[in-house]
Amino acid sequence: MRKTERYRVQGANSLWHIYKTVPFLKVIKNFTVIQIARYTPFLSMKNWLYRHFLRMNVGDKTAFALMVMLDIMFPERISVGKNTVIGYNTTILAHEYLIKEYRLGDVKIGNEVMIGANSTVLPGVTIGDGAIVSAGTVVHKDVASGTFVAGNPMRVIYSKEEMEERDTQDAFLKKH
Repeated sequence: MRKTERYRVQGANSLWHIYKTVPFLKVIKNFTVIQIARYTPFLSMKNWLYRHFLRMNVGDKTAFALMVMLDIMFPERISVGKNTVIGYNTTILAHEYLIKEYRLGDVKIGNEVMIGANSTVLPGVTIGDGAIVSAGTVVHKDVASGTFVAGNPMRVIYSKEEMEERDTQDAFLKKH
């Protein structure tokens, strides 16, 4: 189960209540910063924009590929560890607006995580250190450290132990 806070709304669907939940000018500022960062080829500039204008926690040497789409409403609820790669056109959400409620949840992505292109990370998810998320995956629940996951619905392809065993076998084969 994802760790989200739930807020009920009355009347129209929750998206109609958007500017009761987040200030309009914050959305405009965040949108502008995110759009600039999506297209810039300079990784250090992207990280600087995210840290200084969006108040995100972004680790050293983390790389956000071209076209990564961060949550426009609550980017400050996203944290990414050091030396992590977020693949092309990946979306990371910290909110979801539904018919009768909206939900907010922190997204925590660990150190040395690899998230493949065109993946979607949903609110309230933690991805552990050294995890690998295959391209096109919808991350709808936590991913344990060192685990390789893929698909929609997401499933574990290799556990941390299986990944370590594969690495050991590969190292042995390279020696011989």
